[in-house]
Amino acid sequence: MQLSPPVVPTLSLLLLLFFSTTHAHNITRMLAKHPEFSTFNHYLTITHLAGEINRRQTITVCAVDNAGMSDLLAKHLSIYTIKNVLSLHIFADYFGAKKLHQITGGSTLTATMFQATGKAPGTSGYVNITDMKGGRVGFAPEDNDGTLSAVYVKSVDEIPYNISVIHISHILSSPEAEAPAGAPSDHNLTSLMAKQGCKAFSDLLRSTGAEETFTQNVDGGLTVFCPTDAVINAFMPKYKNLTNPAKVSLLMYHGVPVYNSLGMLRSNNGLMNTLATEGPNKYDFTVQNDGEDVKLETKVVTATIKGTVLDEDPLAVYKIDKVLLPRELFKAAPAAPAPKAAKGKKTTEAAAEAPGPDVSDVGDPADQTADENGSGRIRDGWFVTVILSLFLGTTMAFV
Repeated sequence: MQLSPPVVPTLSLLLLLFFSTTHAHNITRMLAKHPEFSTFNHYLTITHLAGEINRRQTITVCAVDNAGMSDLLAKHLSIYTIKNVLSLHIFADYFGAKKLHQITGGSTLTATMFQATGKAPGTSGYVNITDMKGGRVGFAPEDNDGTLSAVYVKSVDEIPYNISVIHISHILSSPEAEAPAGAPSDHNLTSLMAKQGCKAFSDLLRSTGAEETFTQNVDGGLTVFCPTDAVINAFMPKYKNLTNPAKVSLLMYHGVPVYNSLGMLRSNNGLMNTLATEGPNKYDFTVQNDGEDVKLETKVVTATIKGTVLDEDPLAVYKIDKVLLPRELFKAAPAAPAPKAAKGKKTTEAAAEAPGPDVSDVGDPADQTADENGSGRIRDGWFVTVILSLFLGTTMAFV
C-alpha cells in the first residue's frame, strides 16, 4: 500500500514542529548582524554573560548601541561592575515587541540576571516595564526611584518565545549594579557565605581548617555548594560522630575545583570531581538537571540548588537544601531487586506493584536519593508518541 502525496508535507510539518522545540540561540551571532551593537556584544563576551544567555531557555536581552555604551565606559567601572550593570539588561522572561505593548495594567516588574546573582539586595535586581502613552515603553530599575532610565527603540531579533533582543535607548542606571565590585578572589569566602544564610557551614570550614583549601582554589576556579544553616543544624548529630579526617573530607566534598555558572550546571550534566577527590578515593557526585532545577546526586542523597550566593567567574557559590553525603563515608541506599512477574500478570504490572528499596540504614528519609530523573525521558517519549500518532492518523486518512 502506498502513501498518497499529501502525507509528505504533513510529516515535514510535524518534524519541523519537533525540531523547532529544541532550537538553540546564540546571542553573539544575533548581535553580530548589527554593527551598532558591537561594543555591547563585546562586553557580553568578556564578562561571560553571552554564555549564560545562550543557556537560558526563555530570556530578553536589552541591547544598548555603541553610543549608549560609551556613556557607561566613561564611568571607568571595573569589568566585574560592568558585568553587574549588563546583567540588569537581561530579563528572565520573554518580552517581544508585541508583549511590550500589551502589558496587563500597563506596568509589570520583571527579574533580571543581576537579581539571580544573589548580589542585588531587596528588589534592586528588578526592572519595571511601563507601557506609556503614544506607544512608548519605558524601563526603570527598582532602585532608581522609579526614574525611567531608557525607552524601547525597536525589536532587533526575536525567536518566540525563546529569546527576544530589543534595542533600548540608554543604559539602565542602578546604584546597586554600579557599586564597586572587586574580583572574586578579593572576597572573603567564609564571610560571604555567613552573610547569605550559610554561617553554620562557613563556621565548620574555619574550625576544621578546610577553609584554606577552598581559598587556595578560588583564583583557579571554584564552585561551592553550601548547605543552609537550617540544614547544617539538623545534620550536626551525624557530623559529630565523624572522625576529624572524615569531617574535613565531608566539607571538601562540597567544593568543585572548577568554575560552573548555573547555566553550565544545567547543560553540562555528569560526574563532578570535588576537592576531596584523591586518587582511588573518588568522592564524586553527579549533576543532573530536572527542568530548571539542578540536582546533585551522591548515591546516598540528592540535593537541589536553591539559590545563588555569588556567581563571578572564577568563583560560584550556591545554596543547597541538603548536606552532600559521599558514599565513601555514608552507606548508600541498596538497589531494589528485580521484581518477578506475578502469575497471570504482565511483568510491567508486577514491577509497578514492587516495593522500593529499603533505605532504613541511610538516615533521615529526606536524605534519600531521588528518582533518577526519568521524568524527562518520559516527557520526551510522550512527545515522540504524539508526533507518531498524528502522523499515522494522517497517513490512514489519505490511504
